[in-house]
Amino acid sequence: MDFTRTTEQASNYNHLEKMTVKELLTNINKEDNTVPTAVGNEIASIEALINVIVPKLEQGGRLFYMGAGTSGRLGVVDASECPPTFGVPHDLVVGIIAGGETAIRKAVEYAEDSTEQGWKDLQEYIISDKDIVIGIAASGTTPYVIGALKECNKNNIITGCITCNKNSPLAKEAQYPIEVVVGPEFVTGSSRMKAGTAQKLVLNMISTATMIRLGKVQGNKMVDMQLSNVKLVDRGIRMIMDEIPVENNKASELLKKHGSVRNAVNAYYNEKNG
Repeated sequence: MDFTRTTEQASNYNHLEKMTVKELLTNINKEDNTVPTAVGNEIASIEALINVIVPKLEQGGRLFYMGAGTSGRLGVVDASECPPTFGVPHDLVVGIIAGGETAIRKAVEYAEDSTEQGWKDLQEYIISDKDIVIGIAASGTTPYVIGALKECNKNNIITGCITCNKNSPLAKEAQYPIEVVVGPEFVTGSSRMKAGTAQKLVLNMISTATMIRLGKVQGNKMVDMQLSNVKLVDRGIRMIMDEIPVENNKASELLKKHGSVRNAVNAYYNEKNG
């Protein structure tokens, strides 16, 4: 099948330097508005991937995101937000970026060009067929990610991907490909824009839906969230008051004693029911 990198095609706009600030913002926004539709077109593919992630995590496996540059950073961000949001261990969802920790803040030259390094990085986590690996690459051609997925496939590790080009080498390597085709960027080739937004939306969907299916949300509330600042403690108190008939002081006492909204509410009902 033919492969065309639409993320590298010329922008639909020209002479950007001659636009006013309002024109720039209006046109960027116009392009951004196309992204949710492109993501929506991939709901079935996203669902299929989540349906294999959940059982793996239920059976003690882990979810790995792998990428380079913007794609890698987005994976690291999504992984790092799972523990405070859902109260899960830090090693349940792991973000790996080409070039290591330094690359999160500063580009590391040629880090994405190695076909072997991605698998080496995964091996540091003693990866096994209990786990699942999602490669993230807007272009769908990043050697670091493709090489890692190839080795995962050889070792019976389930693979998925998030890319923004159709029929890419990465999508062909992944068992569960997600191809969100957002078209040319406002600034030609700047895939941190629409492609990055699309990847972020998909990652939000994957982690959130997975955690809900794992029972980390009750009703519509983050009952297992980490109480890491005053705002979250206050939110936790209000959540407890919504669930059980207690005043602020009692809710605060329960939260402080039991450490989470879920545990506080359960303890209240256990005590009440004897």
